Amino acid sequence: MKKIFHPDYSHLQPQFHSLLKQFKTSGELIGSEKRNIIKIFKENGLHINIKSFKKPNFINSLIYGYLRKSKAQRSFEYAKILLSKNIGTPQPFAFYENKTIFGLKESYYFSQHQDVDLMFRNLIFDENYPNRDEIIKQTAIFFYKIHNQGIEFIDNTAGNTLIKKVDENKYEFYLVDLNRMSFHSSLSLDIRVKNIAKLTTDAYINKKLSEAYAPLVGVSVNDFYALLMSASQNFLDKFNRRKKYKKQLKFWKK
Repeated sequence: MKKIFHPDYSHLQPQFHSLLKQFKTSGELIGSEKRNIIKIFKENGLHINIKSFKKPNFINSLIYGYLRKSKAQRSFEYAKILLSKNIGTPQPFAFYENKTIFGLKESYYFSQHQDVDLMFRNLIFDENYPNRDEIIKQTAIFFYKIHNQGIEFIDNTAGNTLIKKVDENKYEFYLVDLNRMSFHSSLSLDIRVKNIAKLTTDAYINKKLSEAYAPLVGVSVNDFYALLMSASQNFLDKFNRRKKYKKQLKFWKK
């Protein structure tokens, strides 16, 4: 099995190897096991988050084995890039890959389990969340910082931005699920809007995001808001079409 460690944590290889042996039978499960499996382990004073990516089908096994970096490798490498740019994400520890002549079979990403207070999605489902407007405003500023460094977070959904309260009116933000990112010399307004639009279709939240983000890029709030609402609805429509297609495909396969 291929094992690549962050140089600051290479001394933990024996412990990580032991945790991987225990992965199926122990650890605290986070979320469901429908696609990827995420578990938390405590070791040497660390809260270790291990993400086991869904086993790829035969074609994707060959692609990830010979042509493209695995999701685990990209998560590890992109996390290091984000931290080098002072963008919050859980500390990467290592990634493991199990490959055969038929390609990639299994891959795992090891990182620090981040202690946070909420995800962005909490702001969508709880209109009375404490200091909600301020958190939305700081979220917009966080993404402006990301976009200004040419980073396009492809999987920018409401569950992939983690938020930690550090003071009465100050919050820190962390991105997770990093395996799909694009890096540009600069981002156009269109890309920026479409990237933020993946967070929500909620009109109130998009208005607050627009009020914070638009002045930073020299665009009127109303114009930015109109673009954002259109892009978020387009993203939702596209998501629903894709979901419907997958259901139909699954039906015909049966």
